[in-house]
Amino acid sequence: MAVVTLEVRGMTCASCVRHVEDALREVPGVRSATVNLATERAVVEYDPAQIMVGDLVEAVEDAGYQASPAVEAPPGAERRRATLQIAGISCASCVAAIERALRQVPGVLSASVNLATNQAVVEYAPALAGLDDLRRAVADAGYEVLAGEDEPEAFARARQEQAALFGRFIFAVVVGALLFAGSMGLAHYPGFPGWVSYVLFALATPVQFWSGAQFYRGAWAAARHRTTNMNTLIAVGTSAAYLYSVAATFFPRFFARAGMSPRELYYDVSALIIALILLGRYLEARARGRTGEAIRRLIGLQPRTARVITEEGERDVPVAQVEVGDMLLVRPGERVPVDGEIVSGESTVDESMITGESLPVEKAPGDTVIGGTINRAGAFRMRATRVGADTTLAQIVRLVQEAQASKVPIQHVADAIAAWFVPVVIVIALLTFAYWLFLGPPPAFNFALLAFVAVLIVACPCALGLATPTAIMVGTGRGAEHGILIRGGEALEQAHRLTTVVMDKTGTITHGLPDLSEVIPLDEADRGPLLREAASAERHSEHPIARAVVEGARREGLVLSEPEGFQALPGLGLSAQVDGREVLVGSRRLMEERGIDPLPLVIRAEGMAAQGQTALYVAVAGRLLGLLAVADTIKPTSEEAVARLRAMGLRVVMLTGDDPRTAQAIASQVGVDEVLAQVLPADKAERVKELQARGQVVGMVGDGINDAPALAQADVGIAIGTGTDVAIEASDITLVGGDLRGVPVAIRLSRATMRTIYQNFFWAFFYNVLLIPVAAGVLYPLTGTLLNPIFAALAMAFSSVSVVTNSLRLRRVAL
Repeated sequence: MAVVTLEVRGMTCASCVRHVEDALREVPGVRSATVNLATERAVVEYDPAQIMVGDLVEAVEDAGYQASPAVEAPPGAERRRATLQIAGISCASCVAAIERALRQVPGVLSASVNLATNQAVVEYAPALAGLDDLRRAVADAGYEVLAGEDEPEAFARARQEQAALFGRFIFAVVVGALLFAGSMGLAHYPGFPGWVSYVLFALATPVQFWSGAQFYRGAWAAARHRTTNMNTLIAVGTSAAYLYSVAATFFPRFFARAGMSPRELYYDVSALIIALILLGRYLEARARGRTGEAIRRLIGLQPRTARVITEEGERDVPVAQVEVGDMLLVRPGERVPVDGEIVSGESTVDESMITGESLPVEKAPGDTVIGGTINRAGAFRMRATRVGADTTLAQIVRLVQEAQASKVPIQHVADAIAAWFVPVVIVIALLTFAYWLFLGPPPAFNFALLAFVAVLIVACPCALGLATPTAIMVGTGRGAEHGILIRGGEALEQAHRLTTVVMDKTGTITHGLPDLSEVIPLDEADRGPLLREAASAERHSEHPIARAVVEGARREGLVLSEPEGFQALPGLGLSAQVDGREVLVGSRRLMEERGIDPLPLVIRAEGMAAQGQTALYVAVAGRLLGLLAVADTIKPTSEEAVARLRAMGLRVVMLTGDDPRTAQAIASQVGVDEVLAQVLPADKAERVKELQARGQVVGMVGDGINDAPALAQADVGIAIGTGTDVAIEASDITLVGGDLRGVPVAIRLSRATMRTIYQNFFWAFFYNVLLIPVAAGVLYPLTGTLLNPIFAALAMAFSSVSVVTNSLRLRRVAL
């Protein structure tokens, strides 16, 4: 006996568990099956001599759920992710077939196929599987893996395919119009020459087997693997109309003896159905191409060349040849070639396409610049720090591509339906044919044939398959344009459910660095000396508060003196000799210990502390000069971001390690609903868990290494892009520019995207629920006519185009 663990998706309750267990236990050779709803896994003991793992997967899928072997990589083994560009995908049934084939490859950990991009993203253990195994699995399923392409090449190939589709459509529609005229003449004008039927046959045949070749190829590939897809419906439906017409053309006497008119031909029906479906696919392909515009714009930001400075002078080289450490020159109006650090020169740089921030950013020596951004003003020299796939732009493109290839959890519902949709439609079509053949009015066979073809053609799993991927592509692309990187469909879906947003204080709500906020002299004439003497004393200290005082003095243009006898006084402050006089900077206790009366400023200092500021007493030569206030200042956008979140109905919680008084001071300024103060870094994740236990769906916003556990614990982790790589890696959403206003934008985008997906699902389901019965003839008693298969084809094409068009509306949603 052998044991296998299956991942089962789509279960929602104990009844689902029982249903899956029963389905597995009914498979011959299964000894036991146990399903766990919490882990979404099934452990099955079976006889490998009788059945294979694929049979177990098929049993679960037949029960209406999604399943795949839960292969785990060996401990410490490498995990890789591959993106395969696949040709021949036409509907949701194709998606299901390819995913099933890939998941059955030993070593494949996950596989997700996107109908909108025609890509498969596969995670696998290279110790167990290789790219050749993946390609072979796709080929065995009846599809073709294209050679590796970059985005521009894939786009060019897509344009060529669109042109080919349009050419076949034009041929089919022109010939279809001629066939329609000829068929009408034969059917309704007795004097119309009978030999015209042979001309119609000659015209219809190339439409059937050249314009419609892709449907036959797709149907045959599916049939070889004992499955069906959208191509099956089209090929069977059009072939039925075409072959009936061929038989009536070459065997007219047989039809006459059977009571059917040999002049009643349906070449035009077959040809025009093919023409309309090709038109629908052409329009759909064009619309789908627009969903990927954000990626193409991002890739278009990458400069082709860079100007490298060498000992021999300057020379232009391809960006691909730039190495870390190279010195580069960037002139006004040029794009920054790679990520780097400015060595000399000053400028303003437009980072809007990367960060979403519209205002240019001032840059000086020591500042970082991002590859692909535009240098607006002066020239500067920079040292390359990240090149190739390591640049910020390349990583953004990769993240967006992976997000666009992912699925929201609700898509698994559509996948489960798609697995049985086409076979069910074929059964309905056969039952419809039988009903009209045996119970319909004369000519019964003609009625049966028309209803059979209409049911096959009107059914459209394409719209079902396009409902989520097109919306995700547009939504994640729109997010990238605003500096919001969404890692995948699951994060996109979860974000719209958030009820509470938890924000770390330091580095998220505030800048994370102390800044000189106030200068309060006892005598106004002493304001300049107060700041100059204190900054001179602090000049060589590495303490963040000292650096804030020095930077504040420099901003005011003060000339500092060189301190002597510098002495740090732990817990009190510092002392130093400046221009021959003793300068003391520190706490009230320091003043008291040195015999200086702090009382004139005590009330003011306590007020500063209540506002979250650190008060520094300054005395020179034994005389109290005044106070300096240093605070971790609030980001200008924090208050607006919190207000937007609250206006959206979300509860905002601030999480900090500060004492309650300081924390409350910051909270009152930005307007948060709740403060969790004196929280140790190790306890942040626990606080998030406590909120979740209260029934809240929690989004956590943070930037530091100590935020990573809380980001991972939250339902949605949102990392500030200016923070650490660890925090960004642990998050589901990254704000590239560090602007907190990106949080409400991300949530609003999630809500708009999910609303669009639900709309798409509604129209896809409503369309099929409504039109399949109409095509079967339920309205015949009222109207006396059946749905013309040509109108069925038009409706089918419209359904797919409408879903994609609805998704494209996301590009205009106000964020």
